[in-house]
This record gives sequence, structure tokens and C-alpha cells, in this order.
Amino acid sequence: MSTSCPDTVSFSDLSRNPRSVAERATSLGRVRVTHRDAPDFYLIAADREDLRDQTLTTASRIFLAMAKQDPGTHSLHLAVRDVFPWVRHLEEDEVHEFSDELVAALSDAAELDTDVSVQEVIAGWRATARIKADPEQYRRALEPMEGDFGPVDVTA
Repeated sequence: MSTSCPDTVSFSDLSRNPRSVAERATSLGRVRVTHRDAPDFYLIAADREDLRDQTLTTASRIFLAMAKQDPGTHSLHLAVRDVFPWVRHLEEDEVHEFSDELVAALSDAAELDTDVSVQEVIAGWRATARIKADPEQYRRALEPMEGDFGPVDVTA
């Protein structure tokens, strides 16, 4: 079997030696499968993934419960400042809004298996902080806009 690192195998290796790759995934917990013409994916033992899901669910429930309590909310906002140092460019109420949206998205990820929304919340607020970090860019962003900006593609 050709591998580039111990936890990576090629799709060809998986096709030629599925039992060996499955044993490797079981012993390592997961194996990254690279594919020349498609995105990589992971082969993960189901029991290990189930434990990971349970852990995420437990963590998100703890954060959600903390966010509902005054001391917990304060601790959560402090933690958000440590984890995402760029929030220093946001107003205080924006940090609170970001924290609330993040906890809700983490809850959705755990309870509804919708992982994308967590990264969307982070990316959106990071973009806001990036603009606010540059006074000139922020001033331009606040200027009124006029005119037709062309057609808008809407996908449903």
C-alpha cells in the first residue's frame, strides 16, 4: 500500500486492499482517503464516530446551558474573546450577538448534524471584524450606495 503519511491512503489502495485499509482505520480511528479526481474523505469506524457525535452533543448542550445563565454568559463571552481574538474589533453588543449565534450554530451542528452553519457564523463575524479593523474600509462600507449593481443570481 502506498501512503504519504501513516493515516492517509489513496483511493486505489482502498479499492485494491479494502480489508487492510479498514483494519488500519479501526486501529487508528480514522484514515484519510485521497482521490486524484475528487475531494478527500475519511474512513472512520462507526463506533468512534458515534462517540464523537455524542461528545459534540454533550459539549454543545453545556455551552447552551451556560449561555442561559448570567454568570455562564459572562464566562462564555470571555471565552469567545480568548478563542477569537479578532472580536476586539466588534462592539460589545456584537460580541454578545456573535456568541449567541455561535452557541446556536454549535447546538444545530450537534442536534441536527448541520456542521456548515458553525463555520458560516464564524466567517461572517470575522469578515465584519476585518472591515471594522480598518477605519477607512469601515467608513467606505457605511457610505450609502446608489445605482443598479446588475442581476442577482438566486439559487434555491
